[in-house]
Amino acid sequence: MSTLKNLLYLVIGFFIISCNQEKKNTIISVKNNLDFERTFEIVEIKKSSLNIDDLSSLGIKDLKSGELQVTQLVDTDGDGVMDELLFQPKIAPNSKIDFEVITITESEKPKSENLCYSRFVPERTDDYAWENDKVAFRVYGPNAQYRFENGLPEPTLSSGVDAWLKRVKYPIINKWYKKYTDKTGSYHEDTGEGLDNFHVGASRGVGGIAVKTNKEYFLSKNYTKYRTITTGPLRTSFYLEYANWDASGKTIKESKIINLDLGNNFSKFSTQIEGSDEISAGLTLHEKDGEVTGNTNKGWVSYWQPHADSEIGTAIIANKNTFKDFEKYDVETKDLSNAYAHLNVTNNTAIYYAGFTWQKSKQFSSKEDWINYLNMFSDCINNPLEVTIIKALQ
Repeated sequence: MSTLKNLLYLVIGFFIISCNQEKKNTIISVKNNLDFERTFEIVEIKKSSLNIDDLSSLGIKDLKSGELQVTQLVDTDGDGVMDELLFQPKIAPNSKIDFEVITITESEKPKSENLCYSRFVPERTDDYAWENDKVAFRVYGPNAQYRFENGLPEPTLSSGVDAWLKRVKYPIINKWYKKYTDKTGSYHEDTGEGLDNFHVGASRGVGGIAVKTNKEYFLSKNYTKYRTITTGPLRTSFYLEYANWDASGKTIKESKIINLDLGNNFSKFSTQIEGSDEISAGLTLHEKDGEVTGNTNKGWVSYWQPHADSEIGTAIIANKNTFKDFEKYDVETKDLSNAYAHLNVTNNTAIYYAGFTWQKSKQFSSKEDWINYLNMFSDCINNPLEVTIIKALQ
């Protein structure tokens, strides 16, 4: 009887302990080591790091406040299976926040408008355009190049990056192109949302690249292939590929993935290069009536210029290990004058950020405000958020 009683006590004790134990979920700890608040950076959590096969039912909860974060799932390799979970925390200066990975239903997920958008635009030859709540851009494809080389209407020969000057938070790409196709207006005229009056031509626009050989810059032509990777509330991302091109006898192979995140004025260019250990990302000087400034220690070059009845600031920023120096390249040939950031290529990769601000958007009121933003952005990319994943015991 005594043995049976002891066994019963053990079973009851085990049951009580099991009931009192809370289920332990994986914790994601995010630390900001800088002395200002950080709000526009994306935390990327790979599926492999969570040891899970399906990300679709996961949520991210602030462990202290209980607030659910807006998330976005990304299929990075195009195989139909989601590979990454993104969220964009707000982290106070010199602080850390812990987030819990939880299981939630679709209806429980916080809703957010898809402000980060990109697409191929066949109705305007073959542009590829992208935007977020701050800025918009486009590049030009092989059909536009073919039209240029064969004297057809609507030609464009350029690997430069066009800036679309928007001053509203909501998406404008589809709306502006619809004006074009319906003949109901023109995106070259500002009706309150902004306009495209930023000339690119053969220039580098805002972030197109070149290879410098013997004091001369050599350029690629239009992109030849594209693939949309993701659009959503936090990020749009896509892939571009270019035909091999010549730089004074050197064959250059170029492709890139471009990301634009919510709240950013800068697109991230992750450029794959073969054939050169250095590239130069450029900013068009337009009428050469602006001012080129730069900071090699911070890793940026900028061009602030008058533009119609307003002003524009453009910039290239890169990690200190990537940013080599900068140059104002001023020549007589139309559109070939650019401010260049010279960037190191490491393991066939050069990562840099290119973007702009338009004074009418009221995001930055002056060149000084813009430069302060560049310095802050530089601090962020040189001191990324520290992300630690504390896995639950299996």
